[in-house]
Amino acid sequence: MDQKDNWKTKVFLIGAVVGTLSGLLAAYIITQRADRAEVRPQLSAGEGVKLGLGVLGVLRQVADLNVGK
Repeated sequence: MDQKDNWKTKVFLIGAVVGTLSGLLAAYIITQRADRAEVRPQLSAGEGVKLGLGVLGVLRQVADLNVGK
């Protein structure tokens, strides 16, 4: 592997770890709230759209990190 391409592997690995950890944290929060309310968590269509738009917003912010440098 080229030394030039080594940074790409590191970026992918860091992204995978951060994505996995944030997903696990979100699942933990959802299950804790459901346990406290003693209900099974359900996602409505409107909540799904809000969640999807929120994820797209975060991805857009990440994509804009290096703009202007």
